[in-house]
This record gives sequence, C-alpha cells and structure tokens, in this order.
Amino acid sequence: MAKEHPNDSDLTPDEVEDRIWELAKKIDICMFTTWDGENQRSRPLSARVFRDEHAIYFLVDIEGHKNGEIERFPTVSLAWVDSGGHKYVVIAGKAKISNDRAKIKDLWSDFDKAWWENENDPSIRLLTVTPDDGELWDSPNQLVASAKMLVAAVTGKAPDFGDNAKIKL
Repeated sequence: MAKEHPNDSDLTPDEVEDRIWELAKKIDICMFTTWDGENQRSRPLSARVFRDEHAIYFLVDIEGHKNGEIERFPTVSLAWVDSGGHKYVVIAGKAKISNDRAKIKDLWSDFDKAWWENENDPSIRLLTVTPDDGELWDSPNQLVASAKMLVAAVTGKAPDFGDNAKIKL
C-alpha cells in the first residue's frame, strides 16, 4: 500500500507556489477535469499559464460537453505530468467560459490552427480558470527514484521521493 506524506517538503510555501506555477507553465498540456453531476470527465488541453494574472487560460470551441459542465459545476481540476522527470502538479479552481475576443486574439498561436483557421473564428471561446489551491509532487529523476525504491524495498522504510506540498493559491 502506498504511503501518503502530505506537505512532506523542505520548501517554504512561497517556494512551493513558485514551483507549482513554474511546472504548470513548463509542462503545458494538462488533463482538464470537470464534473457533470454524476461523473468526472478529463481531457487534455493546452494551458496558457499567467501567474501575474492569477489565471490559466484555454482556447476551446463553442461546442463541447465541458462548456455545459462548467456552467453547472464551475469547480475544475487541472493535472500536469512530467513523467520523465517525475514531476506532478494539480491545481483546483473555478472555471468560466467567455467570448473575450481581445484575450482570444492575444492568446492565439500557430498551434491553434489545428482546430481553427484563425483567431477570428466565431466558434472559439475563452476558458479561464482562477486557481484556489495547488499540490506539487516534485520527485527526483527515474534513476534516483529507482534507487530509492530499491533501498526502500530492502529496508522496509518508505522512500523519500522529493517534495510533496499542498497550498492555497
């Protein structure tokens, strides 16, 4: 059975917050999870992380189940994974959908051409998440993690996989 060590970190709360924002921005694609009243649904979305605005933005289509789910149940969860680096971030917050054309234009990138012709496409909507809290698992790389697992298996002691902390954002 896996052991959980909440706030098992030598980092200060400010350092944890810095690291959460840094990893979310660096990893980019997150699993965006909504609630429909009965079930959770997750889908990968490209996050535009703006710590100075205390916001995470997504360009989404006017169609899609997530829009209705967000209108009814605005609390969402965002999870980023850097599996090669053993780094994980989860942010929970409130989401809203808008038709802020100026912000859509500001956030537009060539990557978005996979879904829309240009930033003026009337079917694009802005999904904004305002974070409430975040959690960080900032573990060592695969080689170090494997060595720590081996030592733990031999000694029977829980391995120290690095920092784990949860904070209010």
